[in-house]
Amino acid sequence: MPEVRLVGPNGEQVGIVSVQDALRLAQESDLDLVEVAPTARPPVAKLMDYGKFKYESAVKAREARKNQSNTIIKEIKLRPKIDPHDYETKKGHVVRFLKSGDKVKVTIMFRGREQSRPELGRRLLARLAEDVQDLGTVESQPKQDGRNMVMVIGPHKRRSEHKAEARAAAAGDKSRREQPDAQA
Repeated sequence: MPEVRLVGPNGEQVGIVSVQDALRLAQESDLDLVEVAPTARPPVAKLMDYGKFKYESAVKAREARKNQSNTIIKEIKLRPKIDPHDYETKKGHVVRFLKSGDKVKVTIMFRGREQSRPELGRRLLARLAEDVQDLGTVESQPKQDGRNMVMVIGPHKRRSEHKAEARAAAAGDKSRREQPDAQA
């Protein structure tokens, strides 16, 4: 006669019982008999309200999806002979992207004779990585890819942490704006 290890509705161990007894107990308590671990010897079954269980697991899955963040990769293109002011502007974009929690793909485009001087591109990428090291880390080292050299910089914090920080800052600004009214 097949047997199952039965777990009660509150997680208490009932013991090893026959399948018929387990089904009878489930009917008496107006619950469902659900097999939780089919590979165990003997299989483990639990008395529970299956509809409620499915609903709660769907809610958990929805919460997990809500808190999940999509990785966005932004791209910045540079040239080896970039003007200092243009470099600062591009660096500002990289800083903004990293602060918002996005990864940044930095591409250096070589033209003509510049291709024979890849060390210029490496130096420029190393300088950029050093300038933004407090916001992000280099995830993939500079690699020559045909006429381009590519490097990926990832933020230290995850996107969800940045969003939470931004919400907290916005709430702080709002409360600071409301305080002078209360004192007046």
